[in-house]
Amino acid sequence: MATHTASLFSIATGSSDPIYRQLIEQVRRLIAATVLKPGDVLPSVRDVALTLAVNPMTVSKAYNMMETEGLLSRARGVGMLVAESKSPQGKENLLRPSLERAAAEARQLELDNETVLALFAKILGETK
Repeated sequence: MATHTASLFSIATGSSDPIYRQLIEQVRRLIAATVLKPGDVLPSVRDVALTLAVNPMTVSKAYNMMETEGLLSRARGVGMLVAESKSPQGKENLLRPSLERAAAEARQLELDNETVLALFAKILGETK
């Protein structure tokens, strides 16, 4: 059972996504990448709030939503743990929302599929 620090998280203050959503998405990605494993202890609400300079209620909301979703479980005296996965969420499913937004923008710009796919392939090559 590994214990993680609040520095595990970061927020993009200029993002249109609310902070609690950013935290949830980060936990999903960290679980999918196996950085966070079942039984790992997440940092306390207070530690995350202090590190990120956000309202503790925002962090608490994110943790509660992840508990409801089954990503986290509460352990008395320990805090929030990464829950045992019932149905692992594929890495592809985590990328899907971003790609759907990009596809919608491409349609609005009336770009053809070949142009969009070529651009995506080029970007993938640039980020290696």
